[in-house]
Amino acid sequence: MPALQQKAEIIRSEKLTDDICRFTVQAPDIAADSRPGQFVMVRAAEGMDPLLRRPFSIHQVRDGGLLQILLKVIGKGTQALSKMQVGQHMDILGPLGRGFTYNSKHHHYLVGGGIGIAPLLFLAKQILKKNEPSTINVLLGARAKDEICTLVDDFAGMGLEVKVCTEDGSLGKQGLVTDLMAPLPDENPAMVYTCGPYPMLRAVVGVCRDKNWACQVSLETIMACGLAACLGCAVLRADMNGYVHVCKDGPVFNADDVAWL
Repeated sequence: MPALQQKAEIIRSEKLTDDICRFTVQAPDIAADSRPGQFVMVRAAEGMDPLLRRPFSIHQVRDGGLLQILLKVIGKGTQALSKMQVGQHMDILGPLGRGFTYNSKHHHYLVGGGIGIAPLLFLAKQILKKNEPSTINVLLGARAKDEICTLVDDFAGMGLEVKVCTEDGSLGKQGLVTDLMAPLPDENPAMVYTCGPYPMLRAVVGVCRDKNWACQVSLETIMACGLAACLGCAVLRADMNGYVHVCKDGPVFNADDVAWL
């Protein structure tokens, strides 16, 4: 389906931490076409500064044409968006990109780090439509408790088993999310779906290869257009022979299709 552009009214604004917020918007056309792992591009301001839209994973889709994004303030554009209020309208383009693929033949491991947890909630809800909760395990990591506790509750509220680690030990096990993967039984077939910062993804892929697990990665990268026109989101192919583009060919890839340098 082609991307759609909507002026989406903000229905709810939640401040999860000082720099992380969640918006629920009314975007029925985009929500109807959205699949887990896809993303939207959001205009950061009405004027020309900042000029470029910002990319956000689709965090959730809810009945009534509601769509959610999870936003972390990292610069001028996200700072402006974070200050938007209920009743205002976000200029949203989407859904964009290729999402996750999933079926009922696997045991499902959802592995997220930091703001990369965002697309996994939508994915979990979709997998649950045709799978029992016992076939899904959620492994989440963050720097500290306040970044993750609301999201942990969201997954647990769906009846899913959630294991957590934080770098400072304020919630769950102290360490990295890969520390939660190592003791897991080497059951096959298993599919890992993961999103987070590049070093985390590389480590997750390494564990998957050791366990002979299939793995899909959702890559986070800087995007200028989201439509493969600027070619700014290039990632080296696994065979070192050319590039793939995260906005068009992804953001979700089979882990073996990209280079992990």
